[in-house]
Formats: sequence, structure tokens, C-alpha cells
Amino acid sequence: MGADEEPGSDIMTGSGSTLPDSTFPGGTLVSRLDVYGDAAPDGICGGSPHLHTVSTEAYIVISGHGALQSLSADGFRETPLEAGAIVWFTPGVIHRAVNHGELQAVVLMSNSGLPEAGDAVMTFPPEHLADAQTYAETAALREDPGHRAERAARRRDLAVEGFLALKTAVEAGDSSALTAFYEAAGAIVRERAQTWPDLVRRRPLATAEASLAMAQAVASGDLEHLLDARVQQAVPAEALGFGMCGRLRTYDVTDQA
Repeated sequence: MGADEEPGSDIMTGSGSTLPDSTFPGGTLVSRLDVYGDAAPDGICGGSPHLHTVSTEAYIVISGHGALQSLSADGFRETPLEAGAIVWFTPGVIHRAVNHGELQAVVLMSNSGLPEAGDAVMTFPPEHLADAQTYAETAALREDPGHRAERAARRRDLAVEGFLALKTAVEAGDSSALTAFYEAAGAIVRERAQTWPDLVRRRPLATAEASLAMAQAVASGDLEHLLDARVQQAVPAEALGFGMCGRLRTYDVTDQA
């Protein structure tokens, strides 16, 4: 869809219908997460603290146990995680997945396509957040597969360092450090965020528009879109990647038709 077109203008129902390029429920992103089991410098095993500037994230815990440490304007919180737990957090919540033993989760992210486009910012110390280039160099895992685990651990440790400083400040009643981190995160993603409105239009918004059009069609007695019914299956990535929270297997939930 072009930037000058109305959101959802390419959604129709009935014969010749078109659907968004992601028809997974809600236009979300799905992946499987094995939370890192090695310890950060504070002795806690788990992932890299970070936030999302636009997207909401959910954990559906499938095995193991651990916790979600979170930090926001409301303060610090630790939420227990065990098989069957479902927890989600909105944009701006700094979160850290803590692994007390074999913690695995299915992750749902709103705005499929947008998180992959750089929606997250890790809580590095301020000197690594000076600008987008400095941040990118700190966050990069490089191409050499032999050193990716080492780089992932290093950036995790830096993010934990920054997270602990933010936590200390917030718990002392000083919100200025958190505000400064939010401002730095916004500056880091601002340039790449120029593409995000179109991603939202093509996926979650288009999915909602399609659902609305179908609901209106059913209410008027038009069931023609049911003739387009089909089953789809997500295609998993061939290998586990190094995510911010752990080893990650992503799934392609774009329209496979």
C-alpha cells in the first residue's frame, strides 16, 4: 500500500477478496524462546533488559520456571513465570527475562514486521546510547558465527549494567535516569521509525480492517468471503538465532497463499 492511500483501502470481502500480508491472529509475530541460562555479572541468569517503543509483547510459558523483571514509571516489579503463565507488557516497559531453570516460552509480539524493523532498544549504559551508530555498534553480533554467542553475552551484560543503574535510581525516587533513557531510545529509533506506519497499516491495521469488513458482511447476510477459507501453517526458521532474551526460533506468519 502506498503511503498516500487510506489505511485498509486494499481490503475487500466476497469474490476476488484480498487479505493482509499477515493473517495470523491480530497481525502478530510469533516465535519460540529459550531464555539464556548463563549468568550475568550480577549472578542472575537470563536475557538482555530492553524495551519496545511501539509494540506490546507477551510470554506464554511452556516449560521451566523463572521470572520477568520489569521497570517503568510505576517502579520495579518481578513477576513469577512457570508453565502455563501468560504475561504481557506494553511499550515502554523495560523487561528482563530471568531463567531459574529451563525457561521456554512462546512469544507473541504485536505489529508483526515492526519489531524486526528495530522496535527494541537495550538498556546499555548512557555512553553506548549517544546516537544510533554508537548503539548499533554495541548491539551488533557480527557475521562470524563462531563469536555470536560471546557477543550476545557481552551485550547482555552491558544491558544488565544499565538496567541495574536505572533500577537503583527509580527505587531511590529519581525518575530522571528513566526519562533520559526513554529520550535516548526514541532518538536511536527515530530514523528507522519512518517505515513503521506502513508496516502497521499492512499487517495489524489491515487485519483489523478485514475483520471489520467481514463482520459487516455477515451482519448484512453476505457470507461470500467464507468461500475463501483456507488453512495455513507457519514456516519455522531453520536455525535458532541469538535474540535479546535467549535463543530464538522465529516463524514466518506472512500469507503463504
